[in-house]
Amino acid sequence: MFRGFLASVLLGALNHAVAAPAVAPPAPPGCANAPEYHQLDFWIGDWDTFESDAPNGPSIARARVEPIAQGCALHELYEQTDGLIGDSILSYDPVRKHWQQTWVTNRGSIMVLVGNFKDGALVLEGEAHMQNGTTVLQRITWKAQDKGVREYAVMSKDGGKTWTPAFDVLFVKRKG
Repeated sequence: MFRGFLASVLLGALNHAVAAPAVAPPAPPGCANAPEYHQLDFWIGDWDTFESDAPNGPSIARARVEPIAQGCALHELYEQTDGLIGDSILSYDPVRKHWQQTWVTNRGSIMVLVGNFKDGALVLEGEAHMQNGTTVLQRITWKAQDKGVREYAVMSKDGGKTWTPAFDVLFVKRKG
């Protein structure tokens, strides 16, 4: 008797599932339409990277920046000619109202930066933890420049009392 009851319950549930109307797909996330998520769209693309003081010199890296998570974040894959590979995720946090980047390299370094757009540039700051166990503060700025993107950084080894240049590169759209 219990088997008969169980079979009728299962058949009833199966009939209901088959007859039930299709569930509408979830609405796209709000980040697709929120302007904050598009502030860094100027950096999306396939880039050759040059030292800013030698823009006609040899490329030092290739970088590919693309939207992920249905436009809610950006992924950067940075491959330097000397073998350094860096991956980062940049995302806007609508609760804290700032951008965040998490960067990791194939040489064991990790960096987490936070910040905001100011005067047309994204400025992020935070700690970089090096493979050798040292920690430095890093402040990185991204800004559209001509037909490319300039990224420059300063670093502090004394907790932010003094800052020195770390790097200054220019991203130029990769040809072909």
